[in-house]
Amino acid sequence: MIKNRKAYYEYFVENEYVAGIKLVGSEIKSIRSGKANLSDSFCSFNGDELFLINSYIEEYEFANQFNHDPNRPKKLLLTKKELKKLKVKITEKGLTIIPLNMFINKQGLCKVTICVARGKHMYDKRETIKTREVKRDLERNL
Repeated sequence: MIKNRKAYYEYFVENEYVAGIKLVGSEIKSIRSGKANLSDSFCSFNGDELFLINSYIEEYEFANQFNHDPNRPKKLLLTKKELKKLKVKITEKGLTIIPLNMFINKQGLCKVTICVARGKHMYDKRETIKTREVKRDLERNL
């Protein structure tokens, strides 16, 4: 499982969706070996389709000339109803769609958990750090 660790620190997560992702063969092999990064990625609409932008999937070392572009936009597969909801949501000021994690399900398909998120201000980030430290101290004492 590939996680976007910065997501919960940088954003308030509101709604989560699980989406399929359209990949080529060398990309899925790299993901299975854990060589992907979602830290600076986001989702954007191109017409009525949703794409994952800035996600990095390392080139597969055994693919030779049939390798993929590591930073290419990847199409996310959602139902029309979900796409319509997301498109309406992100028209609100301050909302964006970001990936939380990427995983392989039981059928062997790659899925991405995306969410509608609102950016945090600096004082919100400080509050997150403070609550995390208090929680850590309580666990140590117990």
